[in-house]
Amino acid sequence: MPVYALAGKKLGHSFSKAWFNAKFEREGLSGFSYINIETDAIENIRALAAAEQLSGFNVTIPYKSAIIPFLDEVLGDAAKVNAVNTVKCLKNGKLIGYNTDITGFRESIKPHLRACHSRALIFGTGGASKAVAYVLAELGIEFQFISRHTSSSPALPYSALTNLDIRNAPLLINTTPLGTFPDTETCPDIPYEGIDKYHLLFDLVYNPAETLFLKKGKMYGAATLNGYDMLIRQAEESWRIWQMPEEQV
Repeated sequence: MPVYALAGKKLGHSFSKAWFNAKFEREGLSGFSYINIETDAIENIRALAAAEQLSGFNVTIPYKSAIIPFLDEVLGDAAKVNAVNTVKCLKNGKLIGYNTDITGFRESIKPHLRACHSRALIFGTGGASKAVAYVLAELGIEFQFISRHTSSSPALPYSALTNLDIRNAPLLINTTPLGTFPDTETCPDIPYEGIDKYHLLFDLVYNPAETLFLKKGKMYGAATLNGYDMLIRQAEESWRIWQMPEEQV
């Protein structure tokens, strides 16, 4: 029977397995299952997918870009952003990469945007940040990456941020794993004092429901959103792709 999975390095925080298995039960998809595949070597993904006889799988931190050389093809938006979070396994053994984070982020943030959210800071430069940047560019929102690793990217270091930088960017988006269960006492190291009531803080982390990043933003009057709605929307888009006839790939 069809088996789907989440591939990543550490998956104890993830809700995907429980969510998909609940979906299968709710929709009467007897025999369908969703499992976790933890691996320190994404280069082995083809063998892992074959061993579990996967019909498709999701990809999470830290492999959304690293997996690309081990796929047969990368389609659509995934090719544009060089990041994959959904893979369809064809019957001939080919692995086809997609990006559903883009749909998930776009649909979850759009209802909350206001005219003042014209400039954003994106914390992190991993695979998820690429989907976020793609959507912001599509929406005409200026953005700047902020990262600990700035030598090979256009990102600014956290240490360069001032209160004024924060005040001038009313949209703050955390794409890092900082604050994820069980390390809930961590958050991006930014001058939170620059936040005010015009800010919207979006954290792609959804476990816990309110991260330290969001708590600090709320202290200064900001609106806050976690990543749970994005998770659900990207999961539904993944499911649509997995159910798509192979001749349409």
